[in-house]
Amino acid sequence: MRAVVQRVKRGKVSVDNRPVSEIGRGVVILLGIGHADGETQVDYLAEKTATLRIFEDSLGKMNLSLLDVNGAALVVSQFTLYADTSKGRRPSFTDAALPDIAAPLVDRFADQLIALGVPAKKGEFGTHMLVEIENDGPVTIILER
Repeated sequence: MRAVVQRVKRGKVSVDNRPVSEIGRGVVILLGIGHADGETQVDYLAEKTATLRIFEDSLGKMNLSLLDVNGAALVVSQFTLYADTSKGRRPSFTDAALPDIAAPLVDRFADQLIALGVPAKKGEFGTHMLVEIENDGPVTIILER
């Protein structure tokens, strides 16, 4: 499982010019699910994301988590995080989990964030999304499990 976590001032997902989800301060999480991933990996990364100290405290140090700042999360499924570019010019996505495996795990990830106390919204699985990210910092962290 791979997650690109971006600290944001705001994030928004639209499909066909229709708003799907939007958050203010928090993180946009681009989430890739691989073949070997399951509930254990989801639960670990959700907890890691909720407690990742990437927000500044009163001294300007990255010392606070999403939970500390009452931030929100916008979870966007992104199978392209499993692109294999080792051969040729066209990426292969054979390491990404198939949609019937990945979709429930993306849902579980968002549900786990909510259970941990982080308001979470999602993109629309399996669609072409426009993702607007107002990256704050910029701060972008890659998590893998």
